[in-house]
Amino acid sequence: MSATLCFHCNEPVLCGDEFVTTINGKPEVMCCPGCQAVSQAIIDAGLTNYYKYRTEPGKRQNALVPEELSAFSAYDLDEVQSDFVHQEGDVSEVSLTLDGISCAACAWLIEHKLQHLKGIRRVSVNTTTHRALIHYVKAELKLSDILQAIARIGYQAAPYQVDEEEVRSKREGRRFLIRLGLAGFATMQVMMFALALYSGYFTDLEQEFRDYFRWVSLIFAAPVVFYSAAPFYFSAIRSMLMGRVNMDVAVSIAICGAYIASCIATIEGSGEVYFESVTMFTFFLLLGRYFEQNALQKASVSASNLHKLVPLTARRVLDGEIEEVPAKQLKLGDIIQVRPGETLAADGVVVAGHSSANESMLTGEQAPIEKIQASQVFAGTINVDQPLEVEVTALGQDQLVSKIIRLQESASHAKPKIAETATRLSGIFSSVILAIAALTYLVWYFYRPEDAFWVTLSVLVATCPCALALATPTAVTCATAQLTKLGIIVRKSSVFEVLPLVDHVVFDKTGTLTLGELRIKEVNTVDESKQSELLNIIAHLEQGSIHPIAKAFSPYQAHSLGMSRIKHHVAHGVSGWVGDKEYRVGHFDFACHQAQIPAWHIADPDCQEVWLSVDKQPLACVMLEDAVREDSKQTIAALKSRNIKVSIASGDRSAQVQKLATLLEVDQVHAAMQPKDKLDYVQSLQQNSKVVMFGDGINDAPVLAGADLSVAMGSGTAIAKNSADTILLGDHLYRFVQALNIAKSTHKIIYQNLYWALGYNLLILPLAVAGHVYPYIAALGMSASSLIVVSNSLRLLRMRP
Repeated sequence: MSATLCFHCNEPVLCGDEFVTTINGKPEVMCCPGCQAVSQAIIDAGLTNYYKYRTEPGKRQNALVPEELSAFSAYDLDEVQSDFVHQEGDVSEVSLTLDGISCAACAWLIEHKLQHLKGIRRVSVNTTTHRALIHYVKAELKLSDILQAIARIGYQAAPYQVDEEEVRSKREGRRFLIRLGLAGFATMQVMMFALALYSGYFTDLEQEFRDYFRWVSLIFAAPVVFYSAAPFYFSAIRSMLMGRVNMDVAVSIAICGAYIASCIATIEGSGEVYFESVTMFTFFLLLGRYFEQNALQKASVSASNLHKLVPLTARRVLDGEIEEVPAKQLKLGDIIQVRPGETLAADGVVVAGHSSANESMLTGEQAPIEKIQASQVFAGTINVDQPLEVEVTALGQDQLVSKIIRLQESASHAKPKIAETATRLSGIFSSVILAIAALTYLVWYFYRPEDAFWVTLSVLVATCPCALALATPTAVTCATAQLTKLGIIVRKSSVFEVLPLVDHVVFDKTGTLTLGELRIKEVNTVDESKQSELLNIIAHLEQGSIHPIAKAFSPYQAHSLGMSRIKHHVAHGVSGWVGDKEYRVGHFDFACHQAQIPAWHIADPDCQEVWLSVDKQPLACVMLEDAVREDSKQTIAALKSRNIKVSIASGDRSAQVQKLATLLEVDQVHAAMQPKDKLDYVQSLQQNSKVVMFGDGINDAPVLAGADLSVAMGSGTAIAKNSADTILLGDHLYRFVQALNIAKSTHKIIYQNLYWALGYNLLILPLAVAGHVYPYIAALGMSASSLIVVSNSLRLLRMRP
C-alpha cells in the first residue's frame, strides 16, 4: 500500500489525517503543522490557483507552526511569488492592489510610510488604479513586511493578480453599492419628513408632530452617518495621524458636525436640524465617487486585458506525442503545437511550420505577420493560417506581454510635474478651506447666530477639492490606455508634458527610417571562388550580435573557424583572431586602416559597404541594401505640416544616407556620426528646441537618454528600449504622429480640468461664505464638479487620433 503524500510538499504523511486543509472544496492531507499552516495561508490569501498550476511541490515547512505564521507569510514563498514578483538583479518589483485609497493624500501616506523601510528602493501609488508599484531588495526586506506596514496604517494590500483583482473589484463594488443604496433610501425618507418640517414654517405644526418628524429623521440618518459615510472617516483619520489634511477631513467634519448638531437640537427640542443635508450630501458624494470609480476602472483595464489573452493551457509535444498541459507547467526548451486560430501560451521561436500571426494585441496592427522557421512569436498572439511548432524561450514574468504590462504599470505610477503640483494644491486648498470655514462660523455667529452653522456646513461641502485631485491622473490614465491600443508603450508620464512642445525630431537611419532588414546585394573580392569562405568569416565575427548587419550574415555561418578574442568596437565594427591572424569587419577606415582601396572594388552609391580585412589588408567588400519603411515619408510629411523640423543623424558612412534624405525630403542630414557626435548634435539643438530622438541600436542609447523625449523601435535592442521614454511596438513610425495628437489633447484636457476645478471652487467659495448656497445644493455641485472632470478625461478614450 503506497504512503499518502503531503498535498503541499509531496513528502510522506506519517501522522494520518491530523493536519488537513480544504483546497478547492476538497480536504487535502498535510504532513506537518507547518505545511498545514502555509497551505491555509495560501488559501486565505486568495492564491488557490497556485495549487492548480504549480509545476513543483512546495518546500517542507516543518520549521513553522501555525501560531508563528503571519497572515502575510504565504506571499514570502518563492513558488508563490513567481506569479507576481519580477526580479531585476537584486531588486524585486511587485504591483500591489490597495483597498481604502480615496485621494492623493492616501497615496502620499502610503509612500511616506514605506520609504522609511530598510530595503525599499522606490514606491509609487496610483490613485486612479488603486495600485502601488514597489521596488525592494528581497535580501533586506520581505514582501510580508511591506504588506504588514501598509496594514498598520489602515489599508489592505495584496499582490495584483488579474483574476483576484476582478473578484476583489466586484466585492468592493457590491459593498459600495450597499452604502450608496442605503444612503439613497434614507435620503428619500428624510426628505419626506424635511418637507413636512419646512411646511410647518408656513402652517401651524403641533410640537409633538415636529418632534416626531425630527426623531424619525435622526433614526433614518444614523445608518448613513455611521455606515455609508465610514470610508470618509477612515481616510480622514489616517491623514491626520500622519500630520496631513486631505479632502475627506472637511467632508467628515461636515457630516459629523451637522449630525451631532441636529441630534442636540432634536434632544433639546429647539434649534435647526440638518438631517436631510447630511443624508443628501453623503448620497451625492457616494454617487459621484461610484461613477468616478466605474469611469477610472474603464480607463485602466488595458493591462488586465493583455493578461487575459494568454491561454491557461498549451499543447506540448513530447516524444512525438501531444498532451494538453497547464501553461504554467511549460519549461524553457519545450516544444508546443499551435493550431490555426489558437493563441500562443508562451514566447518562443518557430521550429517547424510556415504561417502568419495576428499581433494586434501587442502592436495595434491588425495585418497578420509572416512567421517562418526561426521567427519569434509571442504569448497572447494568434496563429492565423497553418499549424506551427514553437520552442519556448520565455515564460511568466519574462514574456513580452508581462514586460509590456510592467512598463504600463511603471508609466501609470510616474507623476507628471503638473500632477504633483495639483496634489500639493489640493492639500493646501483643504487646509485653507478649514481655516476659512472656521472664520466664516465666527463671523456669522456674531452677525446672525441662527445661520452660522448651515453656512459653515455649505462652505465645507461646496469646496471639497475632489475635482482638483482627479484633474490630472484621470486624463493621464485614459491617454496611456489609448496609446497602448496603438502599440505605443509610455515608460515615463512626462511624455504627456513634453510631446505637445516638440518642435524638432531627429531620426537614426538603419532600423528606424529603414526596416533594418539588410540583405546582401553583391560581394566584391579579388577571388570570387572564396566568397562563401569570406562570408563565413564575417558571420563568425558577427555572431552574438543583434545588429541588423549581423543578422544579414547569420545565414552564411558554416564550419567552425576557432575564432577567439572577438571584440565589438561600437560604431566601428568587430575584430577577432584566428590563430595569429586578426580579422576585422566594419567601415573601411576601421577594417583597412591606412590601406588603399583595392582595384577590384566597385562602388555602389545605393548600398551600404561592409569591409572584411585580414591584418588590416582588404579581403572583401560586401554591398548591403535596406528597404525604406512604408510610412517613413508619410510620417515626415505629417511632422513638417505641424511645423516640426526633421533631421537624420546616422552612423552610416555610405551615400545611401543622402539618397534616403532626398527621397524623404529631409534637408538636415548628418552621416558618419559616432554616438558622442549624435549626443552633441542633439544637445546643440536643445538650446532652442524641444527635441525627440528616434533610435534602435546600442549606439543610440546615449543620445536616447539625453534627448528631451526619446522613442525606441520595438525591434530595437534592449538597451535602447531601456534608455527610451516611449517604445513603438509595431515599428510603425506614423503612430508617433498619432501619439502627438493624443498628447496634445491630453495636455488640453488636463488644463481644462484644472481650470474647471479651480474656477468652480473660486466661484462657489464666496457664494457659500455669503450664505447663498444651501448645504444640499453644495453637495450636488461638488459631486457634479468631480463628475465633469472625470467625464472630460474619458473623452480621450473615444478619441480617434
